[in-house]
Amino acid sequence: MRVLALETSTEYCSVALWQDGAVEERCELVGQKHSEMLIGMLDELLNGAGAKLAQVDGIAFGKGPGSFTGVRIACGVAQGLALGVNIPVAGICTLEALAEASGKSRVIAVLDARMGEVYHAVYEKHKDVWATMNEPCLCMPEDAPLVHGEEWYGVGSGFALHVKALGARYDGQLLGMDGSLVPQAAAIATLGAAQFALGLGTDAAEALPLYLRDKVALKTSERAKG
Repeated sequence: MRVLALETSTEYCSVALWQDGAVEERCELVGQKHSEMLIGMLDELLNGAGAKLAQVDGIAFGKGPGSFTGVRIACGVAQGLALGVNIPVAGICTLEALAEASGKSRVIAVLDARMGEVYHAVYEKHKDVWATMNEPCLCMPEDAPLVHGEEWYGVGSGFALHVKALGARYDGQLLGMDGSLVPQAAAIATLGAAQFALGLGTDAAEALPLYLRDKVALKTSERAKG
């Protein structure tokens, strides 16, 4: 089975090709140039692997949460490519992708959501399958959902920007943290392959991004208030 994956929810743009368990990835720091870079990166990846889009069995994409524009780009490109060759897609939560990439089994995944807030979810792996212990949500770092037990690992930009608040929230429960970890296509591909193997792919026309915030910008008066 071949799975093509793309992830554009942060300032990084990444693509990956999963082939029977082996993953090849391309990742670049592009800022806000995802729409300019993504198709070229996908072409380079497929050409390097000697594969064509028509030979892909499904396309996985980072559905969010994350950058409003970035998430829409990933969803739109995945839909367009999949519709063109009539294959299914799988939208993968970027927070679960963080958990997969961490290499840990008990993960608190937190991404910076700006406006002083974070995207937050908690995952635990059992027999190579992730169980969602706390569903993805938008919250203030100091109000992040609590977890039970110890030996949790904190990952994502939320831990880099709000280390004091999150460190206090999970005092004595964290085994460690990595605030530099970002959602990437390799993890999206692995999680997507698992979904496709179970027959859980979605028709491309029905794929939707995951938005946890309706309001994506502050008014001038709101910014002035802090």
